[in-house]
Amino acid sequence: MAAGDEYTAGEVLRGLARQLNFLNEDNKSKRKKSLQEIKKETVDKGLPSEVLQEVFSALLKPLIKCMSDSNDACREAAVELITCFIRCAPKPEEPLPYLMPCLAQRLGDKEIVEPSEELRLAAVEMLTLTVEVCGKHLAPYLTDMINILQRTIVDPFPDVRRESCKCTVKFANSIPEHFHMQAESLIRPLMQTIAHQRYKVRVAVIEATGEVIQHSSGKNVDDVLSHMAQRLFDDSPQVRKAVTAVVGGWLLRMRDRYSYFNKLIPLLLSNISDDIPEIRLLAADLWRQVGEQWEKENEEDIKDKMDFLLSSPPFYPAGVERPGLGCRELVVRNLTSLVPAISNDVTDWLVATRVRASQLLSVLLLHAEDHCTQYLQPLLATVYKACTDSEKDVVNNCLSAAKLLGMFVPPSVFLKLLLDHVTSPYSSSHPWCPLMVLAWVLDGCPQPLLKPHLEQIASTLAQPDVCQEYQQVVYLDQLLACVDILLRQCESDCGSVSLQLLQVLVSVQSLSTDAPLNEKALDSIHCLCKVQGLDSVTDIYRQHMAQLLDWLSASVNTWSCCSLPRLQLHVIVVQSGPVIGEFLHQLMPLLQTCLQPDREPEMRLSTFTMLAKLLVDAGNTLDSQGRFCDEAEKFLCDVLLPNLVWRAGRTAGAIRTSALSCLLALLHGGAITPDLLLSLEEKLRPTLLSSLEEHSQMSRLFACRSLSTVLRLIGNRLHCEAFNKIYPELLKRLDDSSEEVRAAALQALGQWLSNLSKDYDPEFMVSHLQLLFQQLLLHLDDHEASVQENVFGKTEHFV
Repeated sequence: MAAGDEYTAGEVLRGLARQLNFLNEDNKSKRKKSLQEIKKETVDKGLPSEVLQEVFSALLKPLIKCMSDSNDACREAAVELITCFIRCAPKPEEPLPYLMPCLAQRLGDKEIVEPSEELRLAAVEMLTLTVEVCGKHLAPYLTDMINILQRTIVDPFPDVRRESCKCTVKFANSIPEHFHMQAESLIRPLMQTIAHQRYKVRVAVIEATGEVIQHSSGKNVDDVLSHMAQRLFDDSPQVRKAVTAVVGGWLLRMRDRYSYFNKLIPLLLSNISDDIPEIRLLAADLWRQVGEQWEKENEEDIKDKMDFLLSSPPFYPAGVERPGLGCRELVVRNLTSLVPAISNDVTDWLVATRVRASQLLSVLLLHAEDHCTQYLQPLLATVYKACTDSEKDVVNNCLSAAKLLGMFVPPSVFLKLLLDHVTSPYSSSHPWCPLMVLAWVLDGCPQPLLKPHLEQIASTLAQPDVCQEYQQVVYLDQLLACVDILLRQCESDCGSVSLQLLQVLVSVQSLSTDAPLNEKALDSIHCLCKVQGLDSVTDIYRQHMAQLLDWLSASVNTWSCCSLPRLQLHVIVVQSGPVIGEFLHQLMPLLQTCLQPDREPEMRLSTFTMLAKLLVDAGNTLDSQGRFCDEAEKFLCDVLLPNLVWRAGRTAGAIRTSALSCLLALLHGGAITPDLLLSLEEKLRPTLLSSLEEHSQMSRLFACRSLSTVLRLIGNRLHCEAFNKIYPELLKRLDDSSEEVRAAALQALGQWLSNLSKDYDPEFMVSHLQLLFQQLLLHLDDHEASVQENVFGKTEHFV
């Protein structure tokens, strides 16, 4: 130092002698004012750096003593003055032997020595400045620095925590060759602070953690990974961005990164699906860098792949950029540990974790491509679990992954597993999961690859254990989805499996009680027609009706009220319309078998109800070809009349009622000719007349209406003896408890009277006419005016 500078430094110190004495005064105002004067005469005067360095060395001890002053303002002034000297002095490392012990005592003790939050912040800021300007000169004070940071990182004041993390980053980069020896001791306080309520503190902690791990031995990576993973779900985008940057940095620069690829890769890839575009782009860019770096480091190992496997697979998701070779290889080589980890996280109790895991699954499959084949079984199990999740995002993400499986895995492989799971669901409570997954896998499978397996898929779906076992709407909906996917994917090729698909669609309608689902099934039948070039639903039923009826007939002897084939028959005959009239030779034996009197009553009831609806519109159903008359006699004698025989019990009575409704529909629908009816009258009449005495009002009503129709059709052709046996039974019904039955009986009597022909000799039959007339006269005084009028109209025949 020049003599002039020494003189100047000496002069400055002599001028400050009085102010230094004031530092020992009891009056705090004088102490504070003295510190301000010292600053004014030194730092603020802009003294030469060499002079300032000398002055700083001389004033250091008194100033350090003031850092322990009882007055906050004095301590604040002392810290501010020392900070200014450190910033301006050319050799700030010279006071370290005195400054660092003081800071360690003030900030590094277990108990907080400095009560003022603002002063602790100022002291930590001074420490950060010291690290910046002193750098490697802090190596001897590693222990003191670590002790200080351990305490200040968990300081109650958030700003102190942030500044401490900033100081940690700078300190780690200043003396990396020494820092690693004690870096692990900072992990615990950092992890205690990583979930702080202020996002800026969390960001600072994450950045500090990144540097600490980067400059440590790497043994503590496992201790921080779970905490870092939790920050992936942080509400603050800045925090998630910080995690992305730190994890990407580890993958690029951490010395032992190869040992932790399987744990770090999921953290970075998870943010490729982040909601914030900036984070997605950052994660994608870092991941690209990681892949490119790995390629360079392992160029010899993957030389063949770099030369020959750079083109995309023939079938790849449209609009998706294929990851680089290095990225793909990294994922493939770590799938063994990644797949179980995702399977575990997909069932986590936190919704956010499940959503992230489901998003990550698709990202991994895009990287793994055909390599996911060897992990197909655990991957399918993972997707099955996700399908039962209450969170829609989890379900949708995993189904998107299933679509990728269909794209990358050969059909012969995935069908072997999936179809087994469809026929034997792994979960009795969620049997629809394999069907749901199958639908999405088929949707992803390219049509040329799927076509050879169409028969196998359709046959499996048409198996009774698959399409007839479950009634849940969700199960049937997924079954329908599988059919729709095949129709959409294979189109005209579905003609070869048209029968099986129709069987499935009929089964869905038979089992479902949900109107929208039935509409969807009918739409699928229309689609099945369209892909085959057929004009309407009746055309496809005409194409397969023979096989469908054979399919049902195979089990007709075992049918009960709960049997699905009975419901399938109902769907087929109703939807086929006039086509069913072309296959009476197959249908009638089937109906005869299931309507025998010894079969289950409930089944017969529902079958008669179905038949009644068909017979009412026989011209457009059973008799559409005019052939029902060939089956009518057998149907009437072998099916209807045996079920009209009286048997005790309410159930038997209900069956007779339903059989009478079917008979009435047969007579009204025109499916039986008058000539055939006349030939069967002797068999039919006694049954109908006995039915007039039924306990059921509806049975009596049906019987009256049926007799009226018989009389209308063949009354004028009946033999007198048979003709005369009808009216007495009808007269009895005029006293029926039901007004509706009385009206029907009067109508039948009117029909009887209108059929009186020339062959009916009044003189010879006078006794019958007198009896009829007398009984009708009795009802001219009936309490019901409508009956009086009706009877009066009938008696006009005798006038």
